[in-house]
Amino acid sequence: MPPSKTKPPRIAVLADSDTRWKWGALTADRIAPGPSMEAATREDAQVRPALSGFLLRGRATPTPRQLQEVGVRADSLREVTAVEFLRAMAEEEYDLVVLALVGGGVQAMLHGLKRVWEGREKRPVVVTGYVGVVYEKLADGLLLRHGADLVLANSRQDAERFRAVYEGVGADATSVTEVALPFLGGAAYTGEHDPSAKQERRPYTVVFAAQPSVPVSRKDRTYLLERLVRHARLHPEREVLLKLRSRPGEHTTHIEELPYQKLAQRLDVPSNFRLVYGNMGEVLDRTDLLVTISSTAALESLHRRVPTVVLTDLGVREVLGNHHFVGSGCLASWDQLDAGHRPSPDEEWVARQGVAADGSYATAFDAARERIAKLLAQPAGLPPLIPYYTPATAPGYLPGILARHHLGPDGSPLPGAPAADKDPGPVRQIVRRAARGAYRHGVQRVAPVIRRMGEL
Repeated sequence: MPPSKTKPPRIAVLADSDTRWKWGALTADRIAPGPSMEAATREDAQVRPALSGFLLRGRATPTPRQLQEVGVRADSLREVTAVEFLRAMAEEEYDLVVLALVGGGVQAMLHGLKRVWEGREKRPVVVTGYVGVVYEKLADGLLLRHGADLVLANSRQDAERFRAVYEGVGADATSVTEVALPFLGGAAYTGEHDPSAKQERRPYTVVFAAQPSVPVSRKDRTYLLERLVRHARLHPEREVLLKLRSRPGEHTTHIEELPYQKLAQRLDVPSNFRLVYGNMGEVLDRTDLLVTISSTAALESLHRRVPTVVLTDLGVREVLGNHHFVGSGCLASWDQLDAGHRPSPDEEWVARQGVAADGSYATAFDAARERIAKLLAQPAGLPPLIPYYTPATAPGYLPGILARHHLGPDGSPLPGAPAADKDPGPVRQIVRRAARGAYRHGVQRVAPVIRRMGEL
């Protein structure tokens, strides 16, 4: 049944990392029928969406600290396996299900959901998409997401590319829906702090937004860190911040083998250089210049009209992702920044990226919201989910994807799949935490050593 004016829509979000939880929960808020959680007041609190969060158990399952930093409210939040999530979807009623996962996870859940909803008169609307810039594995990632009722594109450019891929393989492209990144917002940048004003003077602040997996090598990461420290020494009147995504031992969407925190321990840094954590929006509140390789933070910064630089020091390469910013007007090197360069973004390029710095952000999710409302209102309900990949179209690819989530070719649990009918006991919880800690230790400590030994 479509949600009524007095009955709040029920939404389930399944995420496999802190950044995808942030994207999924905020997206659910912006596309839910009726008033958003962000805009709801106490008077209409009874129709605010009811958000149930599910965290897919794995290497990047968010820690409590990461969840707190994201700052997204949920009415309930629990950690599950894929099979446990599917059991919940079979037993509980929802209006909207948001799959905030890697492509393989989305594909597995689409097949699993198709099975558990067989014969049901009404089913939820299923939505998926991407956390940020799509600069690699375009066809692979898109086809793994095909089958959802809505595949969200964060910009006009992405929407055009997504439709072209689907149409090019003969798949239905009507699910592609243009929106914007759900975490854009905050006050627009108005210029440097005026030292003649009466308020307390704030130093000019340069922020480098680090990424867990770009660049990969110790040499390149050390180079970027040393240049950031050098910039701080050259400009002692500035505050230079290294914005980090996670603390050592924590994982985000991507694996980080060489945390900047550890590399920084070997350097003698000036007093105006600091490491910072926290919500990116709060950091941007005090930023005068945002520097990155290819982080989505650049789009957040451009949305607020903060001067933004995408570094060219390591080249403009697909492996770095900074090729996405060709034509943006934001490409520059540390040498240019040291000399005082201030970038000027290309307005046409910015407009095509879903940044909506022109004020159109308020309506960016209207089309998705209207489409979901129409789907929920269909008297006969929604047809079964029909992914592009099936055992007939991809017999050598699909079974392996499903098996990684303990699902068979028909989407049913494989023998020996984790039990979904009871909560894990204390011993099982301890074993899980120990296993996850061992994995992270192996990624961040053992793997780099083995790699260096192999290079000898």
